[in-house]
Amino acid sequence: MIAGMTGSKKTNAATVEKRQFVSFWVDGQLLGVPVNAVQEVLTAQHIARVPRTRREIAGLLNLRGQIVTAVDLRKSLGLPDRDSDKSYMNVVLRYQGDSYSLLVDEVGDVIEVDSASIVAVPRTLDQRWKKVTSGIIRLEGRLFIILEVTTVLGLH
Repeated sequence: MIAGMTGSKKTNAATVEKRQFVSFWVDGQLLGVPVNAVQEVLTAQHIARVPRTRREIAGLLNLRGQIVTAVDLRKSLGLPDRDSDKSYMNVVLRYQGDSYSLLVDEVGDVIEVDSASIVAVPRTLDQRWKKVTSGIIRLEGRLFIILEVTTVLGLH
């Protein structure tokens, strides 16, 4: 879309602010986080289990000498466990100097949207989703849920 244009009509609107998100799938739901929060995306890595941690903490992984806390989004959201024969992907986030990996089923694309297309979280949304959602976007007949990074990581 060309800034200041909607369809074929010219408008006097200021430049439309764009937002970018890294998209991924968890249990059939399309989710995402702001692209500037993402350090990198990795295939499945060896995760060292750590006893007596929160249920959603899958463990720790060693990323080129850097210790990364792995968070299983399925467990964070109260979803069924991933089938043992299914692989996962890591979306590595950087937050306040620390690295965290979100374990997701599949990674999608970088999605760019107009800020105006992001809507507030509906009051009717299930509580487990509501607490970790910062906004929703309607994309091609699907709902794209923007995750609130600090809440998902358990830092809120």
